[in-house]
Amino acid sequence: MSESKKLTKRQSAVIDDLFAGELEEQAILKKHHVRRYEYERWLADGRFAAQLELRIVHGHRQGRITLARYAATAAVKLVELAASGKGETARKACLDIIAPLAPADQNSRADGGSDETPVVPSPGGLTPELAGRLLAALAQERQSQETDGSRS
Repeated sequence: MSESKKLTKRQSAVIDDLFAGELEEQAILKKHHVRRYEYERWLADGRFAAQLELRIVHGHRQGRITLARYAATAAVKLVELAASGKGETARKACLDIIAPLAPADQNSRADGGSDETPVVPSPGGLTPELAGRLLAALAQERQSQETDGSRS
């Protein structure tokens, strides 16, 4: 590749199409008349590889931002589902609420790990204590609804 610091228009177009998500890699190469060996040479070039990696990192960051943006909404929906009174739906919602709180290594105690499970808040900031209180409140609400329903 030339010694210039910029990518060629064709290289930039290939990278843009790779992230547009409309075509598979081979179709993109065909569209831009890039032979496989030429593409592999580009991948070995530091400038092209660095630009490709930068776009990958950017894509991951955008995904994390989107997840963070909707985390609170998802948590509210899970709590609503947990309180829905539909047995299986509520059970699955409760599992989804507490799943991020499960220890990453289930075998830590078996291989001499500590009995203390570290308190790691979920991405939405839900600690095990908060999850426990939330589930207890849901159980109490459900119990009171069942009691009120049996009186009618």
